[in-house]
Amino acid sequence: MNIELKERFLDLWDKYFGKAELPIVFYYTTGDGDAVWAERPKGWSCLICELARVRNGKPVVYHADSVSCGGDRRYLGFSDNMRPGFEYFLSCGNDSMEGERYIQTPEMVRGILKLQRKLPVSGKNIVFKRWDQLNERDEPDVVVFFAKPDVLSGLFTLANFDQAIPGGTFSPFASGCGSIVYYPFLEIGSEKPRSVIGMFDPSARPCVGADVLTFAVPMKRFEKMIGNMEESFLITGTWKAMNKRINKA
Repeated sequence: MNIELKERFLDLWDKYFGKAELPIVFYYTTGDGDAVWAERPKGWSCLICELARVRNGKPVVYHADSVSCGGDRRYLGFSDNMRPGFEYFLSCGNDSMEGERYIQTPEMVRGILKLQRKLPVSGKNIVFKRWDQLNERDEPDVVVFFAKPDVLSGLFTLANFDQAIPGGTFSPFASGCGSIVYYPFLEIGSEKPRSVIGMFDPSARPCVGADVLTFAVPMKRFEKMIGNMEESFLITGTWKAMNKRINKA
């Protein structure tokens, strides 16, 4: 990690977003990233809930055996499998389970799963850290913001500042973990990586504030966003008023 870039963003974030929550990052590695190993949860678990400790400043590293949720395992790239009957669980249910009714039919769920591909991270661990805790050994893959609407508007606009296309940011249908890990990680290999707005999954939403969504952006795209901050709308009176409201909130 370029420490000068890290410190520059911290200064600019304080200048233009004030008291807004710092982002977290994740990256895949064969080591532990100087983070604490996550313990496999007993009973129900959700990665989004577990990331509260990372957002509060406690770096965590996961390996395949420390993740118990089938969805988390799939969307972090640790497994191709889903629970038996998942197509019914996500849709209308059947005699043995109640469906979440997020997708209309089991056939549609199967179609969605066929379009997905496993992340190329076999044998690696995933490290989550808050931005201010990064060191020179860290190599972030994706930056993830847990943002309120005013902050999200700034991130969205900044991400599109240097693009002449309207689709530089997108919101795929996804679980909470899919929206902050799976889809943004896939964008890393794109010629023009897009940012992902997420956390629309009703099952994951209890793990975040009622007024919080996520904004995830590949690191190489985020570096350009940092470089554009002081020539963008952030230096205008329009954003000065927004920044005041962010800090008041």
